[in-house]
Amino acid sequence: MKTQRLTSVSLSLLTLTLLPLAAACGSEKDGGSQTVGSGSGAGSAAAEVTGLHWTVDDLTVDGKKSQAPAGTYLKIDKNGEVGGNLGCNGFGADATVDGDKIALKEFLSTNMACGNDLMTFEGNLGNALRDGTLTAQVKDDGSQQLTLTTKTGDTIHLTEEKAASLYGTKWTITTVGDTNSVAPLPSGGEAYLVLDQKKGTVSGKAGCNNVSADATVSDGTITLGSASTTRRMCDGSLMEAEKSVLSLFDGKTKYKIDHRSLSLTSANGTTVSATAAK
Repeated sequence: MKTQRLTSVSLSLLTLTLLPLAAACGSEKDGGSQTVGSGSGAGSAAAEVTGLHWTVDDLTVDGKKSQAPAGTYLKIDKNGEVGGNLGCNGFGADATVDGDKIALKEFLSTNMACGNDLMTFEGNLGNALRDGTLTAQVKDDGSQQLTLTTKTGDTIHLTEEKAASLYGTKWTITTVGDTNSVAPLPSGGEAYLVLDQKKGTVSGKAGCNNVSADATVSDGTITLGSASTTRRMCDGSLMEAEKSVLSLFDGKTKYKIDHRSLSLTSANGTTVSATAAK
């Protein structure tokens, strides 16, 4: 299985063009270059896109539309910190605002290899984001919509996505590993967990087999009971990944939710990442 580690990536300056401030709130202030969301110069245009989790819906390049892989997103915090996922790899950056433009710099990205389709989409999205100044339009028709258009006419459609609850959400497992390295779930596998608050249980699939156990949540940890599983056999790589998932059970696991992403870390060092299913 391919592993991922955080590495520096040399990317050219990425600029996002936002709605004019007058369109956003009826007035405009030009305070020069400032951190996104800080001071009056940041203005309401930045507020239109900052502090929100934007899920990438699709990408149109040269007239051909491609649906975004699950988990592809962009978020610009009000303090100027940027995070996102290009389809396979996550990235981070710093953002500053100058009038109606946002500049992203100091990129960091993971370096994980995924399937050809994911890597193709990621390459196209990265190229679109680096195609110079993007024109942004925000539309609120019940759900907040953001469209980014490149200077060559390619478009990226995004939708604001609300945070997920720990309970009742189908958390689809995307990577497994330890504190040193992680790897995507092997192809052909399915792994997810659902926590039931009333029953005090967790159920789902560990990659190959169904799994269930008692579950108690308290103070940032989930205490998982002994796992009950079916006895199906799958490919070796999938069974290895399943073994890692099952090592979360019969003990305490720390958890952290970041919007619609869930990370689990057991006392033995096993790490699991999951995203909320739509």
